[in-house]
Amino acid sequence: MGKKTVLYEEHLKAGARMVDFAGWDMPVQYRGILAEHEHTRKHVSLFDICHMGEFRVTGKNAAAALDVVFARPVADQKPGVCRYNFLLDESGNVMDDLIVYRISDTEFFIVVNAGCRESDAALIRSQLPETIVFADESDATAKLDLQGPESAKVLAGLGLDAGSLPAYYHFRSVSIAGIDCLLSRTGYTGELGFELYLPSGRAVELWNRLLENEAVQPAGLGARDTLRLEMGYALYGHELNDRLTPLEAGYGPMLKLDAHPERVFHGSEALRRHRVVRNLVGIRLEGRRAARAGCEILDNGNRVIGQVTSGAFGPSLGCAVAMGYLESGARPADGKVQLKTDRAMLEGELCSLPFYREGTAKAM
Repeated sequence: MGKKTVLYEEHLKAGARMVDFAGWDMPVQYRGILAEHEHTRKHVSLFDICHMGEFRVTGKNAAAALDVVFARPVADQKPGVCRYNFLLDESGNVMDDLIVYRISDTEFFIVVNAGCRESDAALIRSQLPETIVFADESDATAKLDLQGPESAKVLAGLGLDAGSLPAYYHFRSVSIAGIDCLLSRTGYTGELGFELYLPSGRAVELWNRLLENEAVQPAGLGARDTLRLEMGYALYGHELNDRLTPLEAGYGPMLKLDAHPERVFHGSEALRRHRVVRNLVGIRLEGRRAARAGCEILDNGNRVIGQVTSGAFGPSLGCAVAMGYLESGARPADGKVQLKTDRAMLEGELCSLPFYREGTAKAM
């Protein structure tokens, strides 16, 4: 039996099919992945993401201390801004991808992947000076994701003025139906959306209050995965892991290593020495049949040149898509590749990411 979020009983009442995910019993679908995917793209869906880990770091020099821990700069991050970041090992490989929220000059809130919570906490603690206070608030914190082009209207119906909602990758403290929340303009779907952090003891109350709006329907991890795949968003354990650097995943421009050669952080020395031998690519397939993680990528001469990391049918695209790593220099001149599955050889073509380009994430 896996761990259960505080919303477990609500999922069972709604008829969700539960699966194991990172050691948690999580809803994979309620009405069906395709229906939930489409509803998120057109309207608004509610996701239980309470399994994620949340840390709080406080202290006079917390910004400078965290700047040495994470791959992207923290010292220049302004209060009210959240920033996508990476925790690396000494070899420059990705231990986790996460989001850092700067609450104030001396306080930070860090959201990490569920399966990495313990290892992340241990590594971050080991890098912080004794004057900085680290607290794991995961068990006391619930996380709900309200995602879709109508999400701002839903919040407005609960008393939040649309003009006061945070800008993209910003956040603010709000009260929704009398419940104090940290409201973040972020998400994993490519649509206008918000992530809400609140005391776990109030999660059931807010979950049900949001679902009172007829436009809001619950969605599971199945739709969350197809939505993020269409956007080309990396998933830890697939496109990112402790055997890959952020450079191979295409995040070099985000890290700005050349622009700040003087900056030192955990894993920076190895990362600067690293020779990229593979690159993350997108692949659009000719039909609906998908290639799953682990499938080989071949060129037209049947030479193995890479491996698929994620693959699924893209409901908004009408065809299957995949992401995977190609050996550096192995990209076919015509962009044509084949994906080897257990049942067939699938024809595909390399393409730029994201696959889906009509998302509303930055629309408001």
